[in-house]
Amino acid sequence: MATHLRRLSKSSSLASIPAPFRQHYYSSTQGRGIPVRASFSALVSGGLALYYFSSSPTIAHLDENREENAPNVALDPEKWLEFKLHEKAKVSHNTQLFRFTFDPSKKLGLDVASCLITRAPIGEESDGKKKYVIRPYTPISDPDSEGYFDLLIKVYPEGKMSQHFASLRPGEVVEVKGPIEKLRYKPNMKRQIGMVAGGTGITPMLQVIKTVLKNPDDITQLSLVYANVSPDDILLKAELDKLAASYPNFKVFYTVDKPADNWRGGVGYISKEMALKGLPSPSADSLILVCGPPGMMKHISGDKAKDRSQGELTGILKELGYTEETVYKF
Repeated sequence: MATHLRRLSKSSSLASIPAPFRQHYYSSTQGRGIPVRASFSALVSGGLALYYFSSSPTIAHLDENREENAPNVALDPEKWLEFKLHEKAKVSHNTQLFRFTFDPSKKLGLDVASCLITRAPIGEESDGKKKYVIRPYTPISDPDSEGYFDLLIKVYPEGKMSQHFASLRPGEVVEVKGPIEKLRYKPNMKRQIGMVAGGTGITPMLQVIKTVLKNPDDITQLSLVYANVSPDDILLKAELDKLAASYPNFKVFYTVDKPADNWRGGVGYISKEMALKGLPSPSADSLILVCGPPGMMKHISGDKAKDRSQGELTGILKELGYTEETVYKF
């Protein structure tokens, strides 16, 4: 399984999909007019799940249109619902891919860029009631996929929820609620979108990237500056590189703290020079998206406020002339 997933990150061949995923892939796409390339991309070009709460805990309410279509939506913003694990596979030394299934006549009900929240009973409260751990995660599958969603989760040694996911077996369930809306993306909302991601912060960026690139009418220029500890920590690098080579409106720049001998990207923290080279210049028609661990956020843009609002813009983006109106923090 691990070998298949490593091949998957380097190839676009359907034969490289792990067998259990491939079986569900075929069953979920046949008869629905879903392009093979788009469906396959939804599986292989995903990102990491968000580990930290990085948005307001307020769950987006369904609008009138959604209420009318509620029977066709799997998620519920008010109720915890169970989703069954269909299959999981190891992708890297510390990351696993999880596919959860639901009624194939429904869609997940997630907008770009949004996430869902999960909970699991871990221990008990002093009064004997179940004690829950709650974490947000961003699905890497296409929001329009019917009957399943995929999470790519980095398993931390001391991470209660990620360890819980790692312990799950096919057929077991996780409780899910949502969606939590973050940035509501609309085609061509900006002429240029620059993204700065660190580690697991790649997830919402991938939502935006895939949404733009699959829409031939969306001509937004995209650029990504992606920081990691080492080259081995860059998940799905081959897929990102393939997208950059295939679509002229997407470019990516990598930087790592611990480069290998043959590394040709950037080295060290994201600098002003990297930002100047890899991001669009400050303007009213450009938007910079930022997501990553607290240290990176402080360095690049400043973190969100305590109430999880956007907060003050600081860091190198402010020094380079960007404004609070042109930067969005996930």
